[in-house]
Amino acid sequence: MKTGIYITNTERSTGRSIVSLGILKLLLSKVSKVGYFRPIINDYPMGKRDNHIETMLSYFNLDMEYKDAYGFTMSQVVKYKNLGQEARLIDQIIGKYKELEERFDVVLVEGSDFDGKGVAIEFDLNVEIAKNLSIPTILISSSHDKEMKDAVANLDLAVKTYAENDVLIQAVFMNRVPENDMDEMRKELLQVIPKETYIEIIPEVKGLGSPTVREIVEELDGVVLYGEKLLCRQVDRYSVGAMQLRNFLDRLTENTLVITPGDRSEIILGALQANVSTNYPSIAGIIVTGGMRPEEQILKLIDGLSSIVPIIMVEDATFITAQKISNVKPQIRPGITRKLDLSISTFEKYVDAEHLIDKFRSFKTDVVTPHMFQYNLVAKAKAKKKHVVLPEGTDPRVLLAATSLVDQNVVDVTLLGKREDILIQASKVGVKINGNIKIIDPAKSENYEDYWKTYHELRKHKNIPEEMAKEALLDVSYFGTMMVYKGHADGMVSGAAHTTAHTIIPALQFIKTRPGVSTVSSCFFMCLDDHVSVMGDCAVNVSPNADQLAEIAISSAESAKAFGIDPKVALLSYSSGTSGSGVEVDKVKAATEKAISLRPDLKIEGPIQYDAAVDPKVGKSKMPNSEVAGQATVLIFPDLNTGNNTYKAIQRETGALAIGPMLQGLNKPVNDLSRGCTVEDIFNTVVITAIQAQEDF
Repeated sequence: MKTGIYITNTERSTGRSIVSLGILKLLLSKVSKVGYFRPIINDYPMGKRDNHIETMLSYFNLDMEYKDAYGFTMSQVVKYKNLGQEARLIDQIIGKYKELEERFDVVLVEGSDFDGKGVAIEFDLNVEIAKNLSIPTILISSSHDKEMKDAVANLDLAVKTYAENDVLIQAVFMNRVPENDMDEMRKELLQVIPKETYIEIIPEVKGLGSPTVREIVEELDGVVLYGEKLLCRQVDRYSVGAMQLRNFLDRLTENTLVITPGDRSEIILGALQANVSTNYPSIAGIIVTGGMRPEEQILKLIDGLSSIVPIIMVEDATFITAQKISNVKPQIRPGITRKLDLSISTFEKYVDAEHLIDKFRSFKTDVVTPHMFQYNLVAKAKAKKKHVVLPEGTDPRVLLAATSLVDQNVVDVTLLGKREDILIQASKVGVKINGNIKIIDPAKSENYEDYWKTYHELRKHKNIPEEMAKEALLDVSYFGTMMVYKGHADGMVSGAAHTTAHTIIPALQFIKTRPGVSTVSSCFFMCLDDHVSVMGDCAVNVSPNADQLAEIAISSAESAKAFGIDPKVALLSYSSGTSGSGVEVDKVKAATEKAISLRPDLKIEGPIQYDAAVDPKVGKSKMPNSEVAGQATVLIFPDLNTGNNTYKAIQRETGALAIGPMLQGLNKPVNDLSRGCTVEDIFNTVVITAIQAQEDF
């Protein structure tokens, strides 16, 4: 099964690389094809690449290109946010991840670094990405430079924040813990972290918490005078050589980086001699400051030494140099195999790998976000591309949606209307109609005569004269519907500038209903924060009787199933079970009985109140033996007044995305838009129309 693992952290410098490297090696021992993806990376100067990506691709020899391993830079993220286009950003991240998911058995996803211009938004952004990818999530934190209680509280708050956003953390790692505190740290975490969450403690590893000389050189933009091949040396501390040599030597410790002005030759030579002496510790290197190269005699002396360390010259003064070095954060980099090997061996030493893998294997989630649902719809439409006709070719919203659909290769599109009028409107809204979008003027169409004659034949039992048939087929709604009837298009979407009746009547006249269906109805896909509900009928039938309501329930259940939603059908009323009575309750009760008799394979409950249908606690209280109460995914309203107002109230008050209405019961798909629809509404309705037109619908 294609899947992924998301690793993110609570703050910067948590030691996340230990976990990422360890898990990637672990995955490669279980499956053959592993991918790597970073949704957000920092901004880098031209020609410089992200260290995490470079390291993972090169060290593990992953079969993928650098450009495919990340989504966006942080500056791009900030730009999207400033433009109010966060939703578009998430959609594109999902799309990039899904492309990798298709190519690999498992994709390891790594969150952002909490570094640079996006720090203020990164935590929320990582939560949003985790939620929308809906894959097992690992949260990394650190106790470095913190009191234990503060470190525990920080991780506890992060886990709860993710949970509040419907992300259940599968595993937490507390890194950089003093070795003597590891047992106590585990006890503290067990008291606050949910028991089903895997907890691991990794101690502070000195070799991983220290930068290399190379990292410092890059940060300082220094010039390497000596020791180019020794830049991988570890720097555990630095010491400024501004005192007399005898006092300075007493301050040297193992892996010290010496910082001194370039004219302090006695410090430079003393440090080099101390490095080779058995009486003093080895140093990591020497930084000479102020842009002062040591004197020629000193350089000549150094050239003659049999053993040296890296010597770097920088332009900054000594104090500024020391400040910059103190801010250098160690990173995992390509080619520094000592650190990479140490990271992996540390992971393997402290982590129960098999237990962790079992957590990933057992991961299940019912969370379906609006972004996920939309992505899945588009992917399904693309898989078997269909042709949709849009009669309202001059409407600016239709033009914008049509070009977007074609640019993304979702469907083939035909616009109806006069070519010159459509091109003028397209120019006004800034879109270009190219050869990928077909334009048909009904009056000039080569099919016009065939269409009106077919209509006349189909309606002759209604004594429709030829002139009326000719006039009807000049109407874009009739012409578009006839294209669908004839198989010249797979579906039609209209209603942005026409009434519902104008869209539906032609379909009822000659496309007609599917076998066994007598009631054309509609449903909406209500995309709430963490799930999608199907709601019907909210657009067509004003006051359906019990038989019609039963048919609406069955049609809506079939629609849910076709779009990947497990149908649990609730026929709504103002009372639950046998608690109330009245004409409207009796109607819903009769409809429920009829629906169950027609489709005993479906889970159907009614009459039931809205809260009992969707809230598990209320459902269990009011109808404890029901398979639907508290977990309904298909909500059937007793009349149009209730349905239309309820879906609009939910949409406005919660910000939920409502996709539809989608008409149910016709032989071929024709769907109606609201005259207040947005470009996104048109886009989504065309997508669901294309899916309806697919053979496996």
